[in-house]
Amino acid sequence: MESSEVLVRPIITEKSNEQMALGKYTFRVALTANKPEIKRAVEEIFKVNVLSVHTMRMRGKLRRQGVTKGFRADWKKAIVQLKPGQSIQLFEGV
Repeated sequence: MESSEVLVRPIITEKSNEQMALGKYTFRVALTANKPEIKRAVEEIFKVNVLSVHTMRMRGKLRRQGVTKGFRADWKKAIVQLKPGQSIQLFEGV
């Protein structure tokens, strides 16, 4: 899997903004991606050194529109911790 296919998009929330001060960045990643692939993708794309990767699978939420019920798709989240002193410029100022 190529690096551009592993990282889907960054996750920008209040909690993820607080973790940026600790050098932790949150991404939505491909469901089939594993920790070594995520680490390699972040290091290649952003030119930083990754210390650790934590992943979790998020279940899709139930959504209704009138009588019709359905589920959003399941997805995977990764929290990547960088070496001290490094940052990802994409997230700065958000």
